[in-house]
Amino acid sequence: MRKMISLFTSSHQELKHVRAITTMAMFGALSVILGYFTIQIGDYIKIGFSTIVNQFVCSLFGPVAGAVFGGTMDIVKFLIKPTGAFFPGFTLVAIVAGLIYGCFYYKRPLTLTRVLIAELTVCVICNMLMSTYFLSMLYGKGFLALLPMRAFKNMIMWPINSVLFYTVRKVLESAGVVRLLKANA
Repeated sequence: MRKMISLFTSSHQELKHVRAITTMAMFGALSVILGYFTIQIGDYIKIGFSTIVNQFVCSLFGPVAGAVFGGTMDIVKFLIKPTGAFFPGFTLVAIVAGLIYGCFYYKRPLTLTRVLIAELTVCVICNMLMSTYFLSMLYGKGFLALLPMRAFKNMIMWPINSVLFYTVRKVLESAGVVRLLKANA
């Protein structure tokens, strides 16, 4: 319990550093750009890669900063490129995903197993359960009617997103970029 409190306290302290905020803003801009490459498949399924940016922020600055970043970016992306009506439930999903990624990655060694477990946790809790529930509320469709296709999409994207984040992060670590970002934050 103390480790978890320390994790959240340390992450909260990250938000008090100007360099951390500016680094998060840089990642925010990158997230917006990657958001333009999202593929919309009907009303219920989107495939995008801006989650990788969120994972970077969570790994560098922790669960509190990740939650703030995720919620803020959900609102900013909606303002820049709205797709449908704004629904605060999806902002909540982004906040919870930031908390989960931050708890798995912050101040912990990055392993493929850790990334796979973190991504699976976010897929199940945020994408399959929470988002599907909110979509069923928005569109008046039954939760169980939407769940199979959303579960199928998430189970396909789970290893792809995991390996993609792990590989990009390891390449940037090898190049010294992650160390530079941590040192400056």
